[in-house]
Amino acid sequence: MHDNRPIGIFDSGIGGTSIWSAIHKLLPNEKTIYLADSKNAPYGQKSKAEIIALSKKNTEFLLHLDCKLIVVACNTATTNAIQELRAKYPVPFIGIEPAIKPAATNSKTQTIGILATQGTLNSELFNKTAEKFQDTKIIEQVGHGLVQLIEKGKIDSPEMTQLLHSYLAPMIQANIDYLVLGCSHYPYLIPQIKKIIPPNIHIIDSGEAVAKQTQNILNEKVGFSNTQESEPVFFTNSDQKYSLNYYKISIP
Repeated sequence: MHDNRPIGIFDSGIGGTSIWSAIHKLLPNEKTIYLADSKNAPYGQKSKAEIIALSKKNTEFLLHLDCKLIVVACNTATTNAIQELRAKYPVPFIGIEPAIKPAATNSKTQTIGILATQGTLNSELFNKTAEKFQDTKIIEQVGHGLVQLIEKGKIDSPEMTQLLHSYLAPMIQANIDYLVLGCSHYPYLIPQIKKIIPPNIHIIDSGEAVAKQTQNILNEKVGFSNTQESEPVFFTNSDQKYSLNYYKISIP
């Protein structure tokens, strides 16, 4: 017996496609449904109550499409809402949060940088995780404006270059040797970031780890895997034109 229902993935826009890509690469037989809530992006400057409400709305949309498992491909939504989602809905949830542990554990300079949204850095979950590494200096930087530029397709724009320089310069001066990308949009900036930071600074994002955790959940539940080849489906509530083939939906 196999469960051919899809895996649902949502984010506050197109950034979570970096997570979707890692999942699709590792689990090519699994059907995936991706929801980009671009109309409400970014989540990082919203209140906890707003983030929970949006996350529930996204979850209910995906459950309506009979998803068997939901990946919260958004650091801000994970750190602020995943406990409420797990308490309310009877499906497994996989979250994403800044990879502080591998960065802090492997840092030689005992100084790491975290580039994330305000909502992630202010969350209780993030701060509880950071407190476990008292011997590591953590340079936190809010990525104001980055998500908006990515959503508009302005990854290589002068505005993006200027913002990245201003955000990364203090980290470089502090002698970080690991840079943690604490937003699923940010992996799309890695080529830009590599032009700015020294080659000794390692960049960490969570896509591969989330994909492996998704695989683990499927393996733990007998008959939860899919054996039928199927094409991924993408939904958005934005009028923005994306390179992937999205279906336009009207959820608020």
